[in-house]
Parts: sequence; structure tokens; C-alpha cells
Amino acid sequence: MSKYFLGIDLGGTFTKYCVMDADGMPSATSAVATNLKEGQKGLVGQITAGIRDTLAQNNISSDNCLGIGIGAPGPLSIKEGKIIAAPNMQFMSNCPLRDLISNELGISATLENDANAAAFGEYLCGSGQGVESMVLLTLGTGIGSGIIIDGKILHGSHDMGGEVGHIIVEVDGDECGCGQKGCFERYCSATFIAGRAGQLVKKEGYPGILGKILKEKGQLTSKDVMEAANKGDGLAEEFWNKSLHYLALGCIDICRILDPDKIVLAGGMTKAGEHLIKPLLKHFQQLHWTQTDIKTEIVIGKLGNDAGVIGAAGVARAKFSE
Repeated sequence: MSKYFLGIDLGGTFTKYCVMDADGMPSATSAVATNLKEGQKGLVGQITAGIRDTLAQNNISSDNCLGIGIGAPGPLSIKEGKIIAAPNMQFMSNCPLRDLISNELGISATLENDANAAAFGEYLCGSGQGVESMVLLTLGTGIGSGIIIDGKILHGSHDMGGEVGHIIVEVDGDECGCGQKGCFERYCSATFIAGRAGQLVKKEGYPGILGKILKEKGQLTSKDVMEAANKGDGLAEEFWNKSLHYLALGCIDICRILDPDKIVLAGGMTKAGEHLIKPLLKHFQQLHWTQTDIKTEIVIGKLGNDAGVIGAAGVARAKFSE
């Protein structure tokens, strides 16, 4: 009799579901808008209903589902299966989500940080296949990250390991929402690139391509900055290049501490493709030490927005397959 594992990726906008078989093959994913209007009880109810629907759509009985993996924003207590704090879903703070889901459905469940789940997804089914160690960097609102060492997710002693977005790259730099100053994500995330570029354009009354876009749209995106740089806008070129310099610095720090086989990039900024990877690799090569050849690869992820839900199913498979 076939056995299956179910993955959930709980996000502030969408909640995604998928099934993984015993061989590690994921099903197609599905998504529903996350219920943010009915509090904790309403959202937990939506998740359990979504699990039942997903199993039914795949013709799987609850007896044949060995476990559920839940990827959720943190900080979390993996041991207790609890969301400690959820900035975009504050009503989920101190929520024992693992046990609420498991008790309702009678299926074992496990809770995992959403960025760790995404890293595990790329490791199992994406750009990390075939390697022993990798680090995922998700370039979006901030910089999410997950670390895989010898095929296992690095959690740290207090479930706070792998927060690469909050390594400090600028002493006494910009204040971060985490309470530190000079965090990595404050210098090269999509939000930072767009926000800082917009501030500079407004402050200097910049008349170039970025100034025109800002006047038309009212705000900039990191895509606007990248496209303006490719068209020769001087300020955009300077800002895009500087941001990728900081991104390369972070990658160098990762290599010196962890020496992974791969650094996998994900998130909205990776849609820039070669316009991201080529200048990033140039900075990376220039900043890398000269004692040995560069052995860590930097690549773009293959799974896109499905990495988290596939990884969550993979976490359940790793934990409950026996």
C-alpha cells in the first residue's frame, strides 16, 4: 500500500498544499488565499479543510498519509511545534499549530521554518539535488535563508540558526526591523533596493529614467532599478551594482563559515536572471580569497514559489517515513 506525506506552506497571502510519495516525488501544488479575517481558529480551520481537500483530490485516505509538514514564518519553536511570533499574522503568535493540526486530523505533523522548508525543497527536487550541503537565499521583502548540511536542516541550539539575512555587513548601518543595525538584508533585498533608490531619486530630484518611472508610478520596484540600469541610467547602475556587491559579501561570509557545495538564490529578484547572476559572480570572484580556487557554485533555484510547500512535504517524509 502506497504511503504519502503532505506539505503546507503558510504565507501571509496564500497557503499552499502538495503531496509527496514515498519516493520523494511531489504532486502538483494548489493554493488558496490565506484566511486572515477570522483569527487563529478560522485560519486553523482553513488549513485542516485544505488538507482534507488535498488528500481527497489525490485519492489518498488519511490512513495512507504518514505525516504532515507545515512550513510557517518564524520565529518558531520546532521542539514544541509552536509559532512564537508572526509579524504578518499576529493572531498566530504563541500558536501550537503542529498539535492543533495533528489532533484535529489524527495525523502526525511537524512544524518547520518556511525558509528552511524552501531550502529543503530545492535540496530534494531543485537546484540542490545531488549535493551534500547548500544554502538558500530568498531575495524578496527581506532575505530569507535556510542551510542544509549533510542532508539535514540546520536549526541551531535555539531554533534560530540559518538567519543569514541578519548577519551584519555594515557596522552601525541602517536599522533593521529585527533590532540590529547593518543587517545583510537591509543592503541587498528587493525591498531595500527599491526603497533606497526611490529615496535618492526624490531627494536629488533625479531627472533620469528612474525619475521618470517614479513620477509615473509613484514608487519604484527592484525590477525598475534593474531595467533602468540596463538602459544606462547612471544612478540605477550605481545602486544595482552596489547592492550586488553587498550580496556577494554575504555569499563570501557563507563560504568562509560553511563552505557549501552551492548557494541557491530564490525570490522575486531572481527573475532578473543573467542581469543578477553575472554581476553578482563578478563581485564574488573579486572578493573571494586567493588561497584556493572557488568551489562553491552560486545558482538560481528551479522550484520558484513551490520550493516551500515541496520542502514541507519533504520534511514530513524525512521525519515520518519510518
